[in-house]
Amino acid sequence: MSNIDEQALQALKTAFCYMPNANDVNEYDHPGRVEQILSDIEVVKEVLMIHGVDPDEVADEIHPDLANNSMY
Repeated sequence: MSNIDEQALQALKTAFCYMPNANDVNEYDHPGRVEQILSDIEVVKEVLMIHGVDPDEVADEIHPDLANNSMY
């Protein structure tokens, strides 16, 4: 896979923040599209990981004001 520039990576991170969590995707809210949406989520997660980004940390990076500020 080819490298993407920082601006494109930042855009992908931002878009990922607005994607539904996989466990929130259901037939009621997304009739007939569950498998496609889950596949799309996985593709974006894979591209983020290929570029050294932990998908679980993206939201805290993009929206630090909403980050879980644990004191542990």
